Amino acid sequence: MSMLVPPAQRGLGSDSPKWRPAQALLNRRGITKLLLLAVAAAVLVPLLAAKYGAAWPSSLTVDVSGPLGRTSDWIIDNRDSHPLFVYFLGHFSNGVVMSVRGVYLLLLALGWTGVTAGVTLLAWRVAGLRIAATALISFVASGLLGMWVPTMQTLALMVVAVVFSVVVGALLGLAAGLSDRLFKILRPVLDTMQVLPAFAYLLPVVLVFGIGVPAAFLATVIYAAPPMARLTALGLRAADPGVLEASASLGATGRQRLLTARLPMARKDLLLGVNQTIMMALGMVVIASMIGAAGLGDRVYQALASVDVGAALAAAVPIVLLAIVMDRTTAAAGERLGADTDPTGPKLLRGWPAWAGIGVITVVVAVIGRLAGSLVWPTGWAVDIARPVNDFKEWMVDHLYSGVPVIGGTADWADHFTNWVLNPLRDGLTALPWYGTLLIVAALAWFIGTWRTALTAVLAMAAVGVLGVWKPSMNTLSQVIAALVVTLVIGFGVGILAAGSKRFEAILRPVLDVMQTMPQFVYLIPVVALFAVGRAPAAAAAVVYALPPVIRITTQGLRLVDSAAMESARSLGATRWQILRQVQLPLARPALLLAVNQGVVLVLAVVIIGGLVGGGALGYDVVTGLATGDLALGLVAGVAIVCLGLMLDRVTQPTERRTTGKGA
Repeated sequence: MSMLVPPAQRGLGSDSPKWRPAQALLNRRGITKLLLLAVAAAVLVPLLAAKYGAAWPSSLTVDVSGPLGRTSDWIIDNRDSHPLFVYFLGHFSNGVVMSVRGVYLLLLALGWTGVTAGVTLLAWRVAGLRIAATALISFVASGLLGMWVPTMQTLALMVVAVVFSVVVGALLGLAAGLSDRLFKILRPVLDTMQVLPAFAYLLPVVLVFGIGVPAAFLATVIYAAPPMARLTALGLRAADPGVLEASASLGATGRQRLLTARLPMARKDLLLGVNQTIMMALGMVVIASMIGAAGLGDRVYQALASVDVGAALAAAVPIVLLAIVMDRTTAAAGERLGADTDPTGPKLLRGWPAWAGIGVITVVVAVIGRLAGSLVWPTGWAVDIARPVNDFKEWMVDHLYSGVPVIGGTADWADHFTNWVLNPLRDGLTALPWYGTLLIVAALAWFIGTWRTALTAVLAMAAVGVLGVWKPSMNTLSQVIAALVVTLVIGFGVGILAAGSKRFEAILRPVLDVMQTMPQFVYLIPVVALFAVGRAPAAAAAVVYALPPVIRITTQGLRLVDSAAMESARSLGATRWQILRQVQLPLARPALLLAVNQGVVLVLAVVIIGGLVGGGALGYDVVTGLATGDLALGLVAGVAIVCLGLMLDRVTQPTERRTTGKGA
């Protein structure tokens, strides 16, 4: 829009906006990179094509099934006799079982009245009256849905797993925050723990601990500890150097500086880490149910097996409510951290008497509940929502599955998406020579990043071929790309609308909360009912699951654009579309790229779970490996998924060096 540019800058001089993209390209050595890649392609492609052909060569493949099979056999043969299992892992397993059982018995002893009162008062003390009311409604709703006992089973496992995850994550983060060497070592480990699909490490966990609570506990800790470690390290490394120097000048030792300066300045990051750990642990509820974790997740998994939408929703709603209560409580605690008093609470619940008051009131209410003869939620008070929900699902299937005038039914949409998008994309990626794929990955990663970024992406992609799963990986990649494009189109569009209307954002927020906290498995049930089994429902579930963070990040990025730039554009007579296109979107580029990155991670996670509903490819291999106990099949597919995720991360998320021009 020329009206935003002063007249002196509308010519064709070197400062003209028309020339700025070209200048940026030259400054980033983009042309040089493209020329070097073109020369490399001209030299290498004929040589590789003549020697190896288009398909990934078998001579470059490493068969790891033998060593992994022998490892699996050794674990099974020695699980009951080897000292490692008998004297260490056995005691660890018993300790986990006793801890979870102890928390569960405590919750049962308090009864539904004591648990509800205690959680409500705790939320009031920490987060205020509104969150306390939410907690009260949430636990009452769990009882009304007939899910009180499963909720207590899930809560017991979550309490123990979250405490252990926070401790482990904090210790790892402490080490990484205080040592640059440990930070560099731990970073790829944490990346792998967070990107590796849960199905992939469920199998080795089950091999070691068997089906039951210990395996579910360890799987949850592996998944939930990385956010705590990352945020702890971030908070410690971001401490104000001036404060640390002042503390050192006063003669403080390293330990004193840690306790009196670093940790207090990082307390909000630490509490955010606790918040994210809780949310990640709850996200593992359903997946952990596949290896013996009782509770709400087991009810959802059983409903998935029978495509019972009503039963799945009845179990999923308490999971969502638990997530919302814990998220809001820890978030509010972070905002109020450092305040001397709680302005919304009564004087009785201020300061140290708060915890004593909460304990006394909880015990009194629990005793009253026991005297009334009701430790668990009375069955006569439960409301059955499964039947009406299933009736509504059947109505939707009858009226939307096929035969809809003009637009067609959901079955037609699934067929069209599969035939017009997924199949051509899969066939194109599969037919593309392996060296062509590597060159494209190198070009994308190097053009927007550094040579180190390109090297990492290429090595990650090449590892897929070395593992011997090139073809199924291309199938998975086609599903991820298709679902990601749909997610970004919808997410950016809705995010732009939410950024321009606070009312729309307020209406959208609870919807996004529910979508983001709903277990991944729950999305598979309605999409299977509406779209049948195949790759299309897996992609649809991935889109729905990945949309909330993309919308949130886009909205926040556009909202945080410099108001002075916005006002300057308005004063020059720019329209809303011009402001969006030439001011907001360019300035919000880092947030938009972060949204793309998060979309990649979440879409990849659900596409893998889509192996349960006909998604095929690597997801099917992971699920089959878990179901059959085939460590080689499941673990190789899981490692390939990690490699795909690493490659996609490198080609979608800029590094800091790109803005400085270093490392080009």
